Amino acid sequence: MQKAWEWDKKPIYRAKIRDEFGGLPVLEERKVHMGRLFGTDGIRGRANEYPMTAEMALRIGRATAKMFKRKGHNSRIVVGKDTRISGDMIESALVAGICSMGTDVLRVGVLPTPGIAFLTGSMRADAGIVISASHNPFMDNGIKIFSNGGFKLPDETEEKIETLAVSGDPEDLAASPAEVGKISYIKDARGRYIVFLKSTFPKVLSLEGLRVVLDCSNGATSRVAPEAFSELGATVVTLFAEPSGVNINDGCGSQHTAHLAARVVREKAHVGFAFDGDGDRCIAVDEKGRVVTGDPMMAVCARRMKEEGILWNNRIVSTVMSNLGFHKVMKEMNIDVEIADVGDRYVLERMRATGAILGGEDSGHLIFLNHQTTGDGIVTALQVTAVMIRENSSLSRLAGVMEVYPQKLVNIEVREKPDLGTVPAVVKAISEAEGKLKGRGRVLVRYSGTQNLCRIMVEGPTEEETARHCRKISQAVRKALS
Repeated sequence: MQKAWEWDKKPIYRAKIRDEFGGLPVLEERKVHMGRLFGTDGIRGRANEYPMTAEMALRIGRATAKMFKRKGHNSRIVVGKDTRISGDMIESALVAGICSMGTDVLRVGVLPTPGIAFLTGSMRADAGIVISASHNPFMDNGIKIFSNGGFKLPDETEEKIETLAVSGDPEDLAASPAEVGKISYIKDARGRYIVFLKSTFPKVLSLEGLRVVLDCSNGATSRVAPEAFSELGATVVTLFAEPSGVNINDGCGSQHTAHLAARVVREKAHVGFAFDGDGDRCIAVDEKGRVVTGDPMMAVCARRMKEEGILWNNRIVSTVMSNLGFHKVMKEMNIDVEIADVGDRYVLERMRATGAILGGEDSGHLIFLNHQTTGDGIVTALQVTAVMIRENSSLSRLAGVMEVYPQKLVNIEVREKPDLGTVPAVVKAISEAEGKLKGRGRVLVRYSGTQNLCRIMVEGPTEEETARHCRKISQAVRKALS
């Protein structure tokens, strides 16, 4: 049986940029322990530092264009971004790389990640690229790539793009002067996406009379989410929807729900929703100001979908991070649960392989495959409100179907990422905690796929015992790896 600490052990590569003879940068490949170019959700790093430099963005643009270019066809790639100040710099280099390959670019500006996925499919583009670091602070940025169907790429395709970007010869990849690509600006991209969002909400229902508070994290949902809810009839109070380029995710959004919870109570709103910077996550707050994470939202939707006969194969997909209470309520509902690795693209892969329509993560990535090809925070919020209206029930009552086991999650910054199974102190701490829990809880220790963090999650019968075990494991990790 695979141990939790044995995940993400693929051979990985990084590139070192070296200037040679005053010409184009040459990339020298070298093996490192901190991870390959692509993580669990695209490429991510500190802006203007490797790998999120203009030079690498140009190479990624060229490599992506080469990977998806069709012979005899005018290939096109959709490019969008979130509100980070570094987005313009990376976008310019990325677009230049794509055009240099003879592929056209459809620029959509600031739009949520799922919006780019939708437009990639609806405009029949060959690929889509999002410039975003999701819930990370503004100093970071990233690149996510979608296939022509709007799906995130499998590991094998990412590895091919990485190989081209790291070791490909730019002159061999470049198109002739007469074949360079052109840039088009899709001015109605936001409107198209809003129309799509509204189409996912049942036409027989209305949001009239619903008071909702939306925390847009000063990110890509800032103009989209309030308009979509308002046009469906809701009375909307909007928080953190004034992006400056440096305030994305800053004390707000899906990672920081205190302001949202307080405002929901103050406004006597029916519900509140917080999105992350690129809009693929959603965390809810009920009318009492209590946070409702991805697992209970998925349980609420799964129960309703089963009753309506639309829960394909009576199956949903979650990850190893899902709360024990989630598995308990799914068993009570007689719904089968498939387990995927952490990351919404792995959830999606498992959904497609097993014929599931619903899947997600407790972090707020929920995928409704009958509506969208990736996690979409606004779609999630609309599906949850639809259940509230259909059942004429509050979110607190609906979410009460699931008992949330005490859980403690700690992220520790690490200087390196060795196989955790080779760190004796960490192995000992994990084993001791598991032995004392004896089936009354569980321990999960893993590295982040997008940051230099070790994530420690402990679930147990009481808050006190859970916190104690998590503290001891955290101390061992911090002493050995920080």
